[in-house]
Amino acid sequence: MTERGHEEAEIEGQEGSDHEEGEEEEEEDEEEMEVEESSDDSDSESDEKDNFQADLANITCEIAIKQKLIDELENSQRRLHTLKQQYEQKLMMLQCKIRDTQLERDKVLQNMNTVESGTDEKSRKIKTEYEKKLSVMNKELQKLQSAQKEHARLLKNQSQYEKQMKKLQMDVAEMKKTKVRLMKQMKEQQEKNRMNESRRNREIATLKKDQRKQEHQLKLLEAQKRQQELILRRKTEEVTALRRQARPTSGKVVRKFLSDPVQDSSYRPPSGRLYSSGNAAPNGTRTSYRRSGILSTRIARNKWQSLERRITDVIMQRMTISNMEADMNRLLKQREELTKRKEKVIRKRERLSREGPEVEKAVLPINEEVDALTANIDYINDSIADCQANIMQMEEAKEEGDTVDISAVIGSCTLNETRFLLDHFMTMAISKGLQASQRESQVKVMEGRLKQTEITSATQNQLLFHMLKEKAEFNPELDALLGNALQELGNIPADNGDDSSSDESAQSPSADGNTVSSDLMKLCGETKTRGKARRRTTTQMELLYANSDSAPDAPPSDFSAPMLPLAETPDGGGDMETSGSSVRDYSALSPGFSSKMGSINGSRSSSVERRAPEPSPLSRRKTYDKAHAAAERAKVKEIKQGVINPVPATKSSRSATLQCVHVAEGHSKAVLCVDCTDDLLFTGSKDRTCKVWNLVTGQEIMSLSGHQNNVVSVRYSSSLVFTVSTSYIKVWDIRDSAKCIRTLTSSGQVTVGDVSASNTSRTVTIPAGENQINQIALNPNGTVLYAAAGNSVRVWDLRRFASTGKLIGHLGPVMCLTVDQSGNNQDLAITGSKDHYIKLFDVTEGSLGSIGPTHNFEPPHYDGIESLVVQGDILFSGSRDNGIKKWDLDRKDLLQQVPNAHRDWVCALGVVPGSPALLSGCRGGVLKLWHTDTLGTLGELKGHESPINGISTNSSHLFTASDDRTVKIWRARGGLDSTLETVDNADEVASN
Repeated sequence: MTERGHEEAEIEGQEGSDHEEGEEEEEEDEEEMEVEESSDDSDSESDEKDNFQADLANITCEIAIKQKLIDELENSQRRLHTLKQQYEQKLMMLQCKIRDTQLERDKVLQNMNTVESGTDEKSRKIKTEYEKKLSVMNKELQKLQSAQKEHARLLKNQSQYEKQMKKLQMDVAEMKKTKVRLMKQMKEQQEKNRMNESRRNREIATLKKDQRKQEHQLKLLEAQKRQQELILRRKTEEVTALRRQARPTSGKVVRKFLSDPVQDSSYRPPSGRLYSSGNAAPNGTRTSYRRSGILSTRIARNKWQSLERRITDVIMQRMTISNMEADMNRLLKQREELTKRKEKVIRKRERLSREGPEVEKAVLPINEEVDALTANIDYINDSIADCQANIMQMEEAKEEGDTVDISAVIGSCTLNETRFLLDHFMTMAISKGLQASQRESQVKVMEGRLKQTEITSATQNQLLFHMLKEKAEFNPELDALLGNALQELGNIPADNGDDSSSDESAQSPSADGNTVSSDLMKLCGETKTRGKARRRTTTQMELLYANSDSAPDAPPSDFSAPMLPLAETPDGGGDMETSGSSVRDYSALSPGFSSKMGSINGSRSSSVERRAPEPSPLSRRKTYDKAHAAAERAKVKEIKQGVINPVPATKSSRSATLQCVHVAEGHSKAVLCVDCTDDLLFTGSKDRTCKVWNLVTGQEIMSLSGHQNNVVSVRYSSSLVFTVSTSYIKVWDIRDSAKCIRTLTSSGQVTVGDVSASNTSRTVTIPAGENQINQIALNPNGTVLYAAAGNSVRVWDLRRFASTGKLIGHLGPVMCLTVDQSGNNQDLAITGSKDHYIKLFDVTEGSLGSIGPTHNFEPPHYDGIESLVVQGDILFSGSRDNGIKKWDLDRKDLLQQVPNAHRDWVCALGVVPGSPALLSGCRGGVLKLWHTDTLGTLGELKGHESPINGISTNSSHLFTASDDRTVKIWRARGGLDSTLETVDNADEVASN
């Protein structure tokens, strides 16, 4: 009992020291909180939100710690109370035993005195025995008394603990109040930020509206400037013409104009006196005739120039007004569409607002959309008002400009002036008719060529597809490409029908057919025909491009397009008519000859066309806008079609251990993941597509679209492509025209076909019960799919497309995983998580339900795991702590580590094919090579200008995906072997 009392006293002393240490820790924590609060007060307003969140997290942590200390103090008080009761009971029992022993001793001594037969020895023995008992009891009594004193001291300390507990309880209450206050401040700050953001958005919309107004005004001013320049040019031409007319006229022209009034019997001289032709005229009459002829010629020429200017101005005004009316009709249609869309969005907002206040977050983007639509409608209204004002201004200018009355001018003309004007009107009408007929014939020629080109392209495509049918049976990639091409050609007529209604000119379907044909021909280059040598027959390419020497662009020789006869010139004669048919036939066969004939006719009629009116500024601007839009559309189309371009080798790269040999370009946004085989490359991007590339031809085969958001992971196995976006895994069969045959979800559901439609919004909306899928992996056999979603990994049996279970055990989201096989054909799933740990799971075939980890690799990383790669029995892991670790899978322990392998997160790892080297890529775009045995650095280079998101390898190359929208293809040079030997020799020297 005494030993037990000592032990309990020692336990209580240790608890007291622990409580003192806990009190010191609490004081330090309080000091740290005070320092943090003082530092938070000194932060700027831009970091208030982050500071509030940090304070809230710290206060929550401190509340939990102090609540735990309070619970421990209460438990210690209860233990002290029970010990006190036990000690008091033991003291009472010992005191009772001592009294009983003393009474028994007195009775025995008394009995011994009364009994005469007793001996002294016996009495001494009894006395010594009782004295021993009494001494033992007294010692126990002293021990219990010392324990009682210690207990009294502990009771005094207990009062201090109670005070400390009260203080901690008060601190906890104060911290809870502070937490509530901080949460209120955070809500207020969030509301304030939201209001500021909405105000900034409104200001941005207003500024954009003002900018559009200024751009519109600038365009109007530019149009006015061009019109003024045109008017100035015409005035200059008129001045030069008048100056040319002011020069002295030759006598021949004068006599020509004087002969007409003499021959005309109805002509009367201005003087009113008649002279016979035989009599001599008085002096000065001949001179007056010359002067009147020159004067009438000048007057007629001036009238004709004024009439021509008037006609040109009327044409320009009417054309400008018609263009403005067309623009106004287009703006009215746009306003009507935007108004309908705005009403639809407002109805949606009202429906959401009736559902309740919990959908307030969903209403905010709708309000922003309404504001944007309102701003657009206001801009269109302003544009309509400007257009109406311009039309009114043109009408007013037309009314003010009607200074030349055509009827008055014609009515005031004399007979000679009328003949002069009719002659010029005839010449002008002939020239305009000639121009119109030439343009019409050119349009018909181009229509005939376009139709013949379409027929030729269709024939070539049919022959090409017929040629590829047999080859497609032995080449799955070719079969997939053929199906994709058939699907694209089936969609072309609808696309062209849609484009034909727009203002911009649609491209010919033959362009798409030619690109598909070129891709198919490049892919056909892989398959080499084998067989015996036979007599040469007509090849399929000759059937495709018969009777043409160079390329499929030249039309066939039997093309006979309907053509109009060439326009006759006034001095053409019969030679032109007789040779018209041959010229027409040959111009249909030879576009170059027809262009030459057009140039000849153009040179003959250049004198007539020289004075043709120039197009208006508005039509020129429209033409420029159409050409610019067509160029942009062609550029976007060119970007969408990906291609793998070779990288020229430089002197420095030839000697480098790692050389970039090709670059795959075609994604419009960052490339997030990559997977490859020896012939195919698969890339997933933020542009919501997964592209499939042919590494042999260097061309993009197909693009798998329709994802809800970013494609974060892609894997390929036996003609099936698995792509991940948000909480969905799409399974594509690239043999069957790249169709989505299954859609798997993170919760374990399976749907046949494609159910997750693409979304235009960039906000990630994950359905209830689902989780974001971060990465997927296939086992070496390709029969099991592992999907990291949330804190667990979903396991799928691909033979049945059914979920068989989950791998659980992580406390944070699983960011990466890899799958290997053990000796007994079990799957070894290795996962890395944000909880800093790497776990190993043994998954047997047919196992169901939740599976726990068989091993946790320790010591863990200091931050989340970003990448894992297995080489034999060695595992390499890269983390956000910038470090790389090397693990032994057999012994399951850490072999080596490089703490600061990169200056940023280690985002990707890959093993160099055919060499004991490891390639790592970081968020800074740097690639580093490491020796797999020693983790010694072999070299580094700047691989990309943006973060590297993934590394994949096949038997000969390495592929790196980056945020710079490219995938670079690398090859390890021969210098790597010498570098490895140098590193090995250095390690041997160091070990010796």
